[in-house]
Amino acid sequence: MLNADRTDPALLRELIAAELLAARERTALLTGAVDDAELVAQHSPLMSPLVWDLAHIGNQEELWLLRNVGGRDPMHPEIDPLYDAFEHPRAERPRLPLLPPAEARAYAHEVRGRVLDLLAASPLEGAPLLDAGFAFGMIVQHEQQHDETMLITHQLRSGPAVLDAPPPAATGGPLPAEVLVPAGPFTMGTDTEPWALDNERPAHQVDLPAFWLDTTPVSNGAYRRFVADGGYDDPRWWTPAGWAHRMSAGLEAPLFWQRDGGQWLRRRFGHLEPVPDEEPVLHVSWYEADAYARWAGRRLPTEAEWEKAARHDPASGRSRRFPWGDEAPGPEHANLGQRHLRPAPVGAYPQGESPYGARQLIGDVWEWTSSDFTGYPGFTAWPYKEYSEVFFGPEYKVLRGGSFAVAPVACRGTFRNWDYPVRRQIFSGFRTARDAGPRTEG
Repeated sequence: MLNADRTDPALLRELIAAELLAARERTALLTGAVDDAELVAQHSPLMSPLVWDLAHIGNQEELWLLRNVGGRDPMHPEIDPLYDAFEHPRAERPRLPLLPPAEARAYAHEVRGRVLDLLAASPLEGAPLLDAGFAFGMIVQHEQQHDETMLITHQLRSGPAVLDAPPPAATGGPLPAEVLVPAGPFTMGTDTEPWALDNERPAHQVDLPAFWLDTTPVSNGAYRRFVADGGYDDPRWWTPAGWAHRMSAGLEAPLFWQRDGGQWLRRRFGHLEPVPDEEPVLHVSWYEADAYARWAGRRLPTEAEWEKAARHDPASGRSRRFPWGDEAPGPEHANLGQRHLRPAPVGAYPQGESPYGARQLIGDVWEWTSSDFTGYPGFTAWPYKEYSEVFFGPEYKVLRGGSFAVAPVACRGTFRNWDYPVRRQIFSGFRTARDAGPRTEG
């Protein structure tokens, strides 16, 4: 979220309008990069057709802003069931009578025009959905989250590259392998972030023992050593469920990796290229991340450990919005917003470093944690329980920190993501931790 005086309605409207525009420009890029045939095709049973995402974005915007906030009558109530994410699993959506591309674009465009009129007249206060522009912020984040989903679909599609972006800059200089996070309490979650979603709330105290955390995400080069050492063939490193999945799915390396003689290549948005050792490993499941950590004699951090390392400032005792402070992310802090179509090399973004010395906690790759997705003490579902509460339980593992595909508005130190432990198409990586004790070299 951009830095702005959210108590000034005029400045807040300007902020919301800018975020709405940025999200729609990205949606247009992702849906305009392919022809209509590719928009309506399903490129993977794990993902919706791109045209479904486009109309779903418009439908959710109409539902929450025009109907719930503005009190308007439904524009096309007959399409509501088609774009209800709980009504139809992704694998079934290509068989639905979806709006064709031109109609989906027209619908999303008409909704947006009416929303901008509503924004201009809204007091942005006086009701929970309006306070600090929350409903508008929720919809902005929703669109940007679907933009990340559509970027995943672009990675899964076959054929030549249609998206392009410059590579991130490399950052030199050696770093310690791990950083120490001392024992003690910190404030987890938030009561003050105006556009925070329900699962980020409420703020609460968590007291943790000391632990060591990787300074950076695990790199491709480090992960390649796990592969070369037979990590995928040794059940000692895998949980029983992980080993069963590794065997049934035939996992041998991260998704999109393939052998070419003596080297590993990867497919990235239509390009086939050598796996770069210096980048964080990408497209690994929780089971793979957990197995690597065991092989390395370490473990995945808990969600609370991750957040303390990312937010706690030992000098002041307070929790920051981001590792570097409270100001919104800039290009010097983190790899966010699809500026690049790949993670930056490990050790990048020294200006985004946390007070404990950890880097790249925000951006580059979503980081798996060891924690199940549950509500915080005192959790209250709002404004609807289907956003978070229906997913609580041991079936889902928490990811933190965002990826290069995440927009700054949908990424902060309290933001929580979750997915099944088998998922690999997401832009997921990890870093490892260990309990504090005598430090080992190597």
